Amino acid sequence: MGNDNRRPVVPNDKGGWDVKKPGSERSSVHADTQKAAITRAKEIVGNAGGAEVRIHGRDGRIRNSDTVAPGNDPVPPRDKK
Repeated sequence: MGNDNRRPVVPNDKGGWDVKKPGSERSSVHADTQKAAITRAKEIVGNAGGAEVRIHGRDGRIRNSDTVAPGNDPVPPRDKK
């Protein structure tokens, strides 16, 4: 996929939670709590045009997912066709 907006929320080996773009080495966000990481992941995905946030448990397995609609575009297209 050329424009993959998905963001998994995964446990960090050193503690806390990371939001990572698939295929990326570094995390986009590190948070102390899973709840904070999920909130930030939903903001990122919404701003990027919407996608899925996959929430992993401490064991690394997907425990939940949430599809996020596109965020409010501050500069919507002018074309009304």
